[in-house]
Amino acid sequence: MTADPSPHEALIYLMVVMSAADRDMTDAELGRIGNMIRTLPVFREFDQNRIIEVATQCQQILQKDDGMERILTLVRETVPRSLHDTAYAVAVEVAAADLHVEPEERRMLQIVRNRLHLEPLVAAAIERAAEARHRRLVS
Repeated sequence: MTADPSPHEALIYLMVVMSAADRDMTDAELGRIGNMIRTLPVFREFDQNRIIEVATQCQQILQKDDGMERILTLVRETVPRSLHDTAYAVAVEVAAADLHVEPEERRMLQIVRNRLHLEPLVAAAIERAAEARHRRLVS
């Protein structure tokens, strides 16, 4: 495992944590993670062949007693402050991927919001935009 994870790795750790928050990593969530890594500009320099390796690193950290705390600290300290809203946005996208946000996911989003010191209006705007993107047309 890398001693000092890159900002890319920290963002992937956060997405994996969000997917596992309700103890059910759905295909929709995993697909959304892969899609974001392939398409978002923030991941442009990331080697996509390393996705499984980085997810495995995250899993190894999570198996430790203080694993969740370590990951949240890594995200806050590794991801540049100017990208904390982006970090929150990718977390929200993972939570919204299966079109239903479980209470455990809501709690994890609250923890991430607080850890990243996001302004409430910024967090609300990110959440609202994700909600709008994930709606389906009902006939």
